[in-house]
Amino acid sequence: MDRMIRNFLDYLAIEKGLAHNTIISYRSDLCFYRDFCQKTKINPLAENGRNGVAAYLSRMKRDGLSAATAARRLSSLRTFYSFLINEEITVIDPTENMEVSKRTERLPRILSKIEVERLLDFPVLSTAIQQRDKAMLELLYATGARVSEIINLNQGSINLEEGYVRCIGKGSKERIIPIGPVAIFFVRTYLKKSRLELLGNRDTQLLFLNRYGKGISRQSFWKTIKKYALVNGIKKTITPHTLRHSFASHLLENGADLRSVQELLGHSDISTTQIYTHLTHNRLRKVYDKAHPRA
Repeated sequence: MDRMIRNFLDYLAIEKGLAHNTIISYRSDLCFYRDFCQKTKINPLAENGRNGVAAYLSRMKRDGLSAATAARRLSSLRTFYSFLINEEITVIDPTENMEVSKRTERLPRILSKIEVERLLDFPVLSTAIQQRDKAMLELLYATGARVSEIINLNQGSINLEEGYVRCIGKGSKERIIPIGPVAIFFVRTYLKKSRLELLGNRDTQLLFLNRYGKGISRQSFWKTIKKYALVNGIKKTITPHTLRHSFASHLLENGADLRSVQELLGHSDISTTQIYTHLTHNRLRKVYDKAHPRA
């Protein structure tokens, strides 16, 4: 089982070119299944493998895992067995026609426009770290990029004269995102002095650096966002995607079309973007009340 998983992960990395974090997620999901098979003495390649997958789904439900987590793990198993069939390791897909009970769609948490203003309010920008944090947060909200995309930006990825940034997203897909004058100003301010101060005598093309002149981890940036939210009195739970969700919702509230937002976010399927339309109900209600003759 371990060897099959390793070969599968190599396939995802080399043949499919999936992102490192995506491959880690696949590894985690498949290791849970491997451990379950070992404990229950189930052969994952046996002809009655469907019974094993069904038992695995039942175990996840008994363990209290959310429907979303169970659905993701089942999806990982589907991809894994598809690989095994293509490699002629097995002819049976035990996940075929298997379904997880329908999950309740959770709306993403967002910040209001006022809360975003408070999060981005830096009363003091006297240190290199503060100027870096300001530039990063402004750029994150200006682009709706993922945190992982922001921390992996190189200096050549951003064009301040033309006002755009080039992001490499999931599956190594590239997209060009425009940025506004506020983000441009603070990134340019950071580049003029603070980045040079953080860089010292080291050599890297990464745009945003930590105090040691190296790249910033995703966890470190998440802690940074949470720190400024707490300092500015924002009590909502902050996740690495909070500003990305807020970016999308605020664009739609202000009249942006769904296809454009899909392009900016880098979603391959517009159904992923449509979740944000639920967040604009209040705006639609106001438009209806104002415009409909019998409202």
